[in-house]
Amino acid sequence: MIDLSPVLITIIMLGGILVLVMTGFPIALVVGSIGLIVGYVVFGGTAFEIMYTRVYSLSLHYPFLAVPLFTFMGVVLQRSGIAEGLYDALYLWLGGLRGGLAIATVIFGTVLAACLGVIAAAITMLTLIALAPMVKKGYDKSLASGVCVAGGTLGILIPPSIMLIVYGPMAGVSVAKMFIAAIFPGLILSGLYIVYIAIRCLLRPEAGPPIPIEERKVPFIVKTRKLLISIVPPVLLITAVLGSVFLGICPPTESAAVGSFAAILLTLAYRKFSWDMLRYAGIQTLKVSAFVLFIGCLCYAFVGIFMSAGCGEVVEGAVLAAPGGKWGAFALIMVIVFLLGMFIEWIGIIFIIVPLFTPIAIHLGFDPLWFSMMVCINLQMAFMTPPLAMGIFVCKGTAAPELGVTMADIIKGVIPHIILVLVGLAIFVGFPQVITWLPSQMITGWR
Repeated sequence: MIDLSPVLITIIMLGGILVLVMTGFPIALVVGSIGLIVGYVVFGGTAFEIMYTRVYSLSLHYPFLAVPLFTFMGVVLQRSGIAEGLYDALYLWLGGLRGGLAIATVIFGTVLAACLGVIAAAITMLTLIALAPMVKKGYDKSLASGVCVAGGTLGILIPPSIMLIVYGPMAGVSVAKMFIAAIFPGLILSGLYIVYIAIRCLLRPEAGPPIPIEERKVPFIVKTRKLLISIVPPVLLITAVLGSVFLGICPPTESAAVGSFAAILLTLAYRKFSWDMLRYAGIQTLKVSAFVLFIGCLCYAFVGIFMSAGCGEVVEGAVLAAPGGKWGAFALIMVIVFLLGMFIEWIGIIFIIVPLFTPIAIHLGFDPLWFSMMVCINLQMAFMTPPLAMGIFVCKGTAAPELGVTMADIIKGVIPHIILVLVGLAIFVGFPQVITWLPSQMITGWR
């Protein structure tokens, strides 16, 4: 064992993550290796006990059972083909407006967010269904690809969100309350995206031209019927999941099971069920769940070593020393989260920062629920900020080559949406009730 100061250990561990993540190694292996090596150097064989205990306790944490259940629900809906009908209906209703297809994509993404909870699935669906029609109708490629990525990232904020399921237990905040608290922020971000599209296409009509009238010349009754029929499955699914939580019928873990069962019933009702779909959904659920749990366990073990070495006090002292009092400290935390989002996957960020920053936020007098939601909203930008930017890579990998959408187009398209997330954060700082009011109205039960 080597006697090192907590400050030096903090620099080695955090600096090591930032350096090694650049090499392209998976974040789980990077964090786990650093925790193991530094832990052995500082604590000797005790490090193995610390890490094992943390991994074991996390793997048995009951709320994480919702991760595979919500993943299964989202994949079933993605493969069922039910969602395409909703976009077709929105296409007919909004296609005549300037930027109407882009607005329809954001609305479609908002509805998907409340049904999927898995960001890769949401962006993939938006890109497959909405990108080609926009580009072929003459939309600016940056605008078209940007709304696909930004609309898809809402899937990690609007419940049922895997991010909220992972974050809540780590911060000691009710997942049920986080689900309800995320509704208004998610809708406001969606609204900001729509306003931006409308203004941009008003100033530059060529960026989002309306589709020809002959392509949308459908009787009002037919359009209305198509919209009503296509909106029923998402509404039923959202009601089954969020309604059961808000009314205090069951906690989020059990509501995930309700949602999965409802998704299967919907595929049966719409004659979309097949054993191939069920097999695919099962395999994807295993992959996503194993990915989340693997990263989570190793990051949680890393934090165990980090906190045992006294590094938590070092971080707390640095944050509290920020100029500007509590709001200066809050701004510093938000900047750190934003910068980490450029290099590290959101799961790793949550498991690393939540144990460090949540006690600091409580010490500063911030509402834990409000603070937790602010971090989760901030992490929306992590999917759109290079070099990691998973949302950008998913969109580029899914887009058909013949559309000619480049990485530069997508990056250019997401920049305005990153700015809009910052605007949203400013709104929620000025009006925290946007986050805290609805959870306070929940019926007594699973809070």
